[in-house]
Amino acid sequence: MRIFVTGASGWIGSALVPELLDAGHQVVGLARSDASAVALIVAGAEVVRGTVDDLDILGRTAAASDGVVHLAFKHDLAFNGDYRGAAEADRRVVDTFGDALAGTDRPFVLASGLAGLKPGHVATERDLPKVDGSPTSIRSATAVAALALASRGVRSAVVRLAPTCHGEGDNGFMATLVAIARAKGVSGYVGDGANRWPAAHRLDVARLFRLVVEKAPAGSVLHGVAEEGVPIRDVAEVIGRHLDVPVTSVAPGAAADHFTWLAGFLGLDTPASSTVTRDALDWQPTRPGLLEDLDKGHYFRASPTLL
Repeated sequence: MRIFVTGASGWIGSALVPELLDAGHQVVGLARSDASAVALIVAGAEVVRGTVDDLDILGRTAAASDGVVHLAFKHDLAFNGDYRGAAEADRRVVDTFGDALAGTDRPFVLASGLAGLKPGHVATERDLPKVDGSPTSIRSATAVAALALASRGVRSAVVRLAPTCHGEGDNGFMATLVAIARAKGVSGYVGDGANRWPAAHRLDVARLFRLVVEKAPAGSVLHGVAEEGVPIRDVAEVIGRHLDVPVTSVAPGAAADHFTWLAGFLGLDTPASSTVTRDALDWQPTRPGLLEDLDKGHYFRASPTLL
């Protein structure tokens, strides 16, 4: 198949592109910069120049493709305080792809997240997110809209990603937590640190996206989760050992000062299952788990910049 991938040079996309190519597919990647374009060409993909705001380009490219994987999201806008704007832009992209693929039975795969599901219990693929009009729920509503494209003749699917898709080169939540521990001189966790985060290695996630493109039924919800829930205190202990700093609890009331923007995520208890996903697609994660990956040391070889 000829697969159009947005976010093709990003963290997950740069693993998905070779995964698709190695499986015999052609890849067309969206590139918003010269550096991204070069990286895609070197990887063996075709390049379409543009951004997620170029809806005409997105629609034409999708219509000329055998399927679409939408990984891109305006993270820079979201992290700068305009999550609503980023989520609304994402909805426009999904609507554009829906119009381009309607009636074709071609796959459209949307990357989403586990945010919005009920915390404190093991979420499954059958759980529905809360959609209440809040900025964070806009993205959940977009996922619901993507699934509804199945009624328009699109083989749509949503992959809910774990909050940490880890691996060498990661500059996300885990790298930020390491940077905070290095800067503060302590490796912290919120409260008793018993809250759990699901996790998956990005190479396992890339393989999952390929399987979804190839064979997921229309209207599928899949979980990119290899580990159901890793206690954040265990993560802090590995970080403290590698940085040789104390491991300590941070009171919930002091978390915002200590962890800055990460505080709102770090204290969440969001375990999730991927049993349905594994059974449906015969997906079996084989890469190192989060603690094992942290113990490999690559998160500690440089000093990541705080996001």
